[in-house]
Amino acid sequence: MLALNLGTRGTLETLELLEYTNIRAGSALAERRAANGSPVPFGVRMWCLGNEMDGPWQLGHRSAADYGKIASQTARAMRQLDPVLELVVCGSSNRSMPTFGTWERVVLEHTYNDIDFISCHSYYEERDGDRGSFLASAVDMDGFIEAVLAIADAVKAALRSERSINISFDEWNVWYSDRYNQGGRITGPANWPYAPRLLEDQYSVTDAVVVGSLLISLLKHADRVRAANLAQLVNVIAPIMTEPGGPAWRQTIFFPFAITARLAQGTVLRLAVESASYETAAYGPVPLVDAVATVDERGLVAVFLVHRGLNAPTTASIDISSLRPVRLGESITLADDDPTATNSLEHQDRVTPASNRSARIEDGVLTIGLPPISWTAVQLIPTT
Repeated sequence: MLALNLGTRGTLETLELLEYTNIRAGSALAERRAANGSPVPFGVRMWCLGNEMDGPWQLGHRSAADYGKIASQTARAMRQLDPVLELVVCGSSNRSMPTFGTWERVVLEHTYNDIDFISCHSYYEERDGDRGSFLASAVDMDGFIEAVLAIADAVKAALRSERSINISFDEWNVWYSDRYNQGGRITGPANWPYAPRLLEDQYSVTDAVVVGSLLISLLKHADRVRAANLAQLVNVIAPIMTEPGGPAWRQTIFFPFAITARLAQGTVLRLAVESASYETAAYGPVPLVDAVATVDERGLVAVFLVHRGLNAPTTASIDISSLRPVRLGESITLADDDPTATNSLEHQDRVTPASNRSARIEDGVLTIGLPPISWTAVQLIPTT
């Protein structure tokens, strides 16, 4: 995936980049790429038509109508050069933008027949010590996804289109943006430092449980959320940290992301979750437990669970009698007696997932104990 500059640049520059990136040979820019050491095209299939174009902080910020027009023109030009591209139009930078909803509708009215995806961006952080609301962040992600899909489908109906637009959730993570905003920003060339440390959040157990719950939300909507990117990967609000000339280590949020990426395969199974609720200031009553499962063509099943309870453990029971006969594979839980515990340069393995030995299968029911503030993954392996 590459993002295009539709703020300070436009259609011509987009076509030049596409030519350089994807055209095999016979053009000036394809030959320049080969001369630069890459004779084989990069073959980038997915392209974002700008980035957060609704944001007034962006150079080249436009109204929804003006952005929709240039995005449509650029998309049509790109498809003339390479018809099989997958194109993403910019949705709102986040759900709290004052133009959210209207922006999506207007942009899609201009671009619906030219693009394949609309983007969503969302970051979450604990505010004012409200851990309960923070642990329920996936409720907001669920609502965001479902609102954008409702708008896209309304435009589809109005245009009498046969095709559906899906979501590229191409920016999501836990990010303590308030810390960044309070720290000030670089201003002026005289104050431009060399390789400054930026946005190096240190993530806790609670942060990792939230990331795990956001992954559950994305999986539950995988029929229409067809692409999703964790932002970012190394050092900057990242699951992996490094030191110049020194070691690299895994932050707490690395584990749910890596384990889900490894185990979640095939078809998503939405589970009918019955759970007690707890009251949150931000979202009202929220289920203590959320879960989703996947099954692949070999019959391998993965179950992902989050327990948002602040203090007491609970036991989850899952009816698996409709599946092929299975046995327990991996059973992993990320939790800690100290929900603020982190990994650091000095203590790189302070927080790691542990085997959950409480998991049992009996009479077609999987039961497993869930500690408070925890994320769990269970693999079930077919026996026949």
